[in-house]
Amino acid sequence: MQKNLVAFLLLLSLAGPLAAKAPNVICIISDDQGWADIGYNNPKAYSPNLDKLAAGGATFSKHYVMPQCTPTRVAFFTGRYPGRFSRNALAASNAPVFPKGTFNLAHLFKSRGYQTAIMGKWHMGSDPKHGPNHHGFDYSYGSLPGAVGNYDHRYRKDWHLHSWHRNHEPLPNNEDGTHTTDLVSRDAIRYIREKPSKPFFLYLPFHAVHTPLDERGKFTDRPTQLDPDKPGRWLDEDDIPWFHDPKGIIQSEKDPEKRLFLAALNHLDHAIGEIVSALDETGQRENTLILFSSDNGPQVSWGGNAYPDDLKLTDFNQPDTLRGSKCDTWEGGIHVPGFANWPGKIKPGTQIDENVHIIDWLPTLATLTGAEVPEEHPLDGLDLSGLLFKGETTLPERDLYWIWNTATNKWALRFGDWKIVKTGKGEPKLEEWQLFNLKDDPSEKKNLAKKHPEKLQELHARFLKQRAKDKRG
Repeated sequence: MQKNLVAFLLLLSLAGPLAAKAPNVICIISDDQGWADIGYNNPKAYSPNLDKLAAGGATFSKHYVMPQCTPTRVAFFTGRYPGRFSRNALAASNAPVFPKGTFNLAHLFKSRGYQTAIMGKWHMGSDPKHGPNHHGFDYSYGSLPGAVGNYDHRYRKDWHLHSWHRNHEPLPNNEDGTHTTDLVSRDAIRYIREKPSKPFFLYLPFHAVHTPLDERGKFTDRPTQLDPDKPGRWLDEDDIPWFHDPKGIIQSEKDPEKRLFLAALNHLDHAIGEIVSALDETGQRENTLILFSSDNGPQVSWGGNAYPDDLKLTDFNQPDTLRGSKCDTWEGGIHVPGFANWPGKIKPGTQIDENVHIIDWLPTLATLTGAEVPEEHPLDGLDLSGLLFKGETTLPERDLYWIWNTATNKWALRFGDWKIVKTGKGEPKLEEWQLFNLKDDPSEKKNLAKKHPEKLQELHARFLKQRAKDKRG
């Protein structure tokens, strides 16, 4: 009851003299988009719509996720570290990652009278028996498994089930021939234009900019391929709009593989711009909070041949000063772009410099909506509403904690400016950690474990406390 009152007062303060109105919430998660793969962090990346949203709201300068897609989605959806559930949740998996009935964001919004919908990549249980409609969504559309071909919408070559669905039902011809980015955005725009009768929670986990990179424009029957007559150019690149922008940023990139990635990013950015335009056109923009994050750091290189029409690509993301990439617990694998935008409610140009994590989204949205989180669902995240809406500048000190894939074993913990990292099989021992001060050394080049044994011991003890909360086996 007290929490509902706090949320109501918060909404009143946000609405000013008007009666509080429950906001629509759109959560957008891109795929494999690194820190430098967005314009506001890197002028060589063209993403004007994302940049405009970021500039018009609050950016998180130290925004963290998990090292890979499924774990980040679990953290986002539950407000808890994925190790709290199962080994399936610790790495990309088509198996169920948590039991039915597990409290999550969709349940949170349903408890407050919202409509709930997902368009895009689910990847938290790829059998329809574990799809999103079993976890609180009224409506679902997209792929049940992880990354799929952009035009054939199948998960890898040996995936025999129809992966593109609406409410768990396979769609005729798998909706083949249309790019995943367009399918997701078109369905989201349709949903917005229908103007739901209740406030809505819309979850948009795009497949872009994950491999296979395939940008065909109007040449939908022809896979992306290099032009045999023009070295370093893609076939019909001049006639595919995503390879071009008004500033010429994409065409100034000489590396064709980097240019292909920038084209995929341009396509994604355009789709997000169209979604925002639909909110504007229907008069819903002013009452819609938009949250954005990538799911992990950049892929960097890809061996190809895992999907039909799957290109081998090398060093195709934008260069970054952060160490590591996707599937690493180094900063490059877990430190990604993130922002929040709500016109009139979040001050434009706000930069939040606290350590934040995607686990914080659920408790923040619980406070905003007045939803109660069950006691049997202890949250790992913190409420960010004070930072976003009330001008606060600090959070309580807390651990940020990572495990990736108990077969490969990559581990990390951050507390304040200090971080420990271990790569290698077996539970980390004190002497196996590397220690870094991220304030002085954001690229993690100087291992200070021998210089600061007392700090190493402190962070190791914190790690053990977090690890003790995980579900083993």
